[in-house]
Amino acid sequence: MKVLLIYSSIHHGNTEKIVRAMGESINADIIETRNLKINTLNEYDLIGFGSGIYYGKLHKNILELIDKLPTLSNKKVFVFSTSGQGKVKYNDFVEQKLKEKGFNVVGSFACKGYDTFGPFKLIGGIAKGRPNDKDFQNAKDFAKKLISL
Repeated sequence: MKVLLIYSSIHHGNTEKIVRAMGESINADIIETRNLKINTLNEYDLIGFGSGIYYGKLHKNILELIDKLPTLSNKKVFVFSTSGQGKVKYNDFVEQKLKEKGFNVVGSFACKGYDTFGPFKLIGGIAKGRPNDKDFQNAKDFAKKLISL
């Protein structure tokens, strides 16, 4: 199975660390949103979209990319994110956007990541030391499960 992981990692590199762990575990191609050539998506069996969370949503680079995507009926995709709270519900908005484009959303992953965005900066940030080894293992296990579907 040919897998592509598309990501934006802006502040502390949390998402990049997670995407690298996933990618290594399943031998996926990894690319930042700004370097993606949309016409290459047809080459992949499974595509992951991920970033940190900003005010409850994935980064604008991911949102803008999805808006530009053509409708690709039944192409398997998943969403992954890192945030101070590590809640998978933050992925819901992107999952819905992908479904509206005809994609088949097969999974969603989230974990905590060191967060100093917005008001968290005032208190020195939250989720210090994350993602950690357990988060990396969870990301690897999640990715391996997806390619076995």
